[in-house]
Amino acid sequence: MTAKKINPAEYSAQTNAVRAGHNRGPEGEHGEPIFPTSSFVFENAAEAAARFSGDSPGNIYSRFTNPTVRTFEERLAAMEGGERCIGTSSGMSAILSTCLGLLKAGDHIVSSRSIFGTTVGLFGNLLPKFGIETTFVDLIDYDAWEKAITAATRLLFLETPSNPLTEIADIARLAEIAHKHDCLLVVDNCLCTPILQKPLEYGADIIIHSATKYLDGQGRCVGGAIVGSNDLLSEDIFGFLRTAGPTMSPFNAWVFLKGLETLNVRMKAHCENALLLAQWLEQHDKVEKVYYPGLVSHPQHQLAKDQQNGFGGLVSFEVRGGKEAAWNVIDSTELFSITANLGDTKSTITHAATTTHHRLTDEQRVEAGIKPELVRLSVGLEDVEDLKRDLESGLIKLS
Repeated sequence: MTAKKINPAEYSAQTNAVRAGHNRGPEGEHGEPIFPTSSFVFENAAEAAARFSGDSPGNIYSRFTNPTVRTFEERLAAMEGGERCIGTSSGMSAILSTCLGLLKAGDHIVSSRSIFGTTVGLFGNLLPKFGIETTFVDLIDYDAWEKAITAATRLLFLETPSNPLTEIADIARLAEIAHKHDCLLVVDNCLCTPILQKPLEYGADIIIHSATKYLDGQGRCVGGAIVGSNDLLSEDIFGFLRTAGPTMSPFNAWVFLKGLETLNVRMKAHCENALLLAQWLEQHDKVEKVYYPGLVSHPQHQLAKDQQNGFGGLVSFEVRGGKEAAWNVIDSTELFSITANLGDTKSTITHAATTTHHRLTDEQRVEAGIKPELVRLSVGLEDVEDLKRDLESGLIKLS
């Protein structure tokens, strides 16, 4: 059966999420197949040699060439508007592969300090062992970004919105700063996904994803992705993955493909529920402060409206009474899952200071604004009135 291959440039992100990347095989399958094989067979020795040398395209070994993974990669690249995507074993391996693929000893990174705690650990503790240093700056202090750039700086790295305080950075402004100094801008787009935000359109060079989060959407698999141009990804970053091996498995790629098909409808529902819950929390007399870009009170509310197509599903709030009060609220819930993951159809709740960001020093947490009284929610797809009642069961106990 002749495969129907669509041109992603002709279609929206939602259509690409369902159709892009699938080249139907001779069996005529409607759903994407899984190729759980370690290696691939060649017709003869000459074909094997041509594949390994790169003279002939085709599958070689599933560590770096697998049809299921390739379908996921082509689909996500189409959704982000990138030329190429590389699937990885986790979001952290996507960041690591980008850094070790593009950087060398003596190079320098400027990063927002408002990033995932493990990323702080990678930049601050592990990369220096390989001679790569990082300077951390406030996400929205654009003068600090530029002042931190040195002759050795190669990458600027950020998350927007940030986790867990949902700060919004002006991607176009940071891209201008980066390119002025011949640096690359790397944006973690995990919290928005290409449904809500496309950093490449604002000048970013590389997009990072933890596919574990919204791209999967049901907490089933761990994976990551890197999206960008062929020139940036094809040689150094892909070369690192091919050799070092932190690549995506075929089964996980297939799960992520199924997640992408419903990403558009899920993200809209996450946004709707999160806004309603954030508005309710903002009016609650036991809540000191709410962090959600959909609120008019959010400092970057207008930027979020201009740069994003929705405000996302992450809501954080501070309660009176410090860590003890925050823990009481968390422990009183029944519907919310107490887990550090986010982007799930099931709502989750966590205490960032003692979980996702616990390896930061006290000083680093203060600098990042992560207080003991902060509670982070990833708002899922349950009835929002049920979620309110669940949180109320803990909030009413606070003095």
